[in-house]
Amino acid sequence: MSASEQMAGSERVIAAVRGQEVDRFPLVTPTSVVTVESMTVTGVYFPEAHTDPYKMAALAAAGHELLGFDTVTPYFSILLEAAALGCEVDWNSVDAMPAIKINPLKNLLERKWDWRPPANFLDRQPVKALLAAIRLLKKRYGRRVAVVGKVIGPWTLAYHLCGVQDFLLGLVLEPEAVRELLERLLAVPLRLAVAEIEAGVDVLTWADHATSDLVSAAAYRDFLLPLHQRAMEQLAGSCPVILHTCGRATDRVAYFARAGFTAFHFDSRNPVGDLLSLANGRLNLIGGINNPQTLLNGKVKEVRATIEGLLQAGIKMVAPECAVPLRTPNQNLRAIVQAVRDFSRRHRKV
Repeated sequence: MSASEQMAGSERVIAAVRGQEVDRFPLVTPTSVVTVESMTVTGVYFPEAHTDPYKMAALAAAGHELLGFDTVTPYFSILLEAAALGCEVDWNSVDAMPAIKINPLKNLLERKWDWRPPANFLDRQPVKALLAAIRLLKKRYGRRVAVVGKVIGPWTLAYHLCGVQDFLLGLVLEPEAVRELLERLLAVPLRLAVAEIEAGVDVLTWADHATSDLVSAAAYRDFLLPLHQRAMEQLAGSCPVILHTCGRATDRVAYFARAGFTAFHFDSRNPVGDLLSLANGRLNLIGGINNPQTLLNGKVKEVRATIEGLLQAGIKMVAPECAVPLRTPNQNLRAIVQAVRDFSRRHRKV
């Protein structure tokens, strides 16, 4: 901690996500910043790091040790729960994220299933490994760094179990079957969230991809908002919860605020001015850095210019918009850290 920094990393991140004053702008990563370059330096690689807790923790630590962020984020994909719930997953290779091979509930429209989440899904290896990695990271860092947990919300779990096309057709053709499925699936992120909080996470990312690229704001309001509200009521006071939704979402930001999330991790396709106006102090904002153009293919000076623009616009927590592409150069991620620190030195009062 430098002489100008009075807060431990975990304190800074928790306070910033809650919209409270901090000693400098935080360096928050709600989703993965793992790269092939970091794997090479640490000697820990995909796919083993998805399911081995020691390797998962070691690779997550690179976010702080190699890149300089105030956070470590050990959940790298979005498929740990899916694997634990019965999806057949291809864990892929070093430079590719996992992918689902078989969706076990593709017959949703025919209503021929009577499926419930297995009672022991927390004990299945992908989820068990995540919880163990969180404990390892918390033991290693204590208050020095914020450990960021992640759960996958019921909407995205339904995509995984049913397939995106079948699930979206079900919204129109079998809405009651969809409601029943979402109701059952809500128990999964809630149980995992509680387990991650008990394991030591300081902040929780709730990833649920009900984006306008796929569904209307009305669908979010009618199907998912009540479930999110119930979840946030149950998790209230446990730790700050960040909603992550890829894609365009300005037409539902007001609903995200009503749901009770502490913050919203946003995609660069959302105009910053619109987001700030819509959030209106009810929902703190994190994100805004374009992944494919700026981080994967851009130069350091372009990364720094993006950070400067976001901070000048009023975004106090800049971050990659989603899990970074695995071939992202580490120098571009370090450029985020340096640009935020430089801006903080020029604007002492945050």
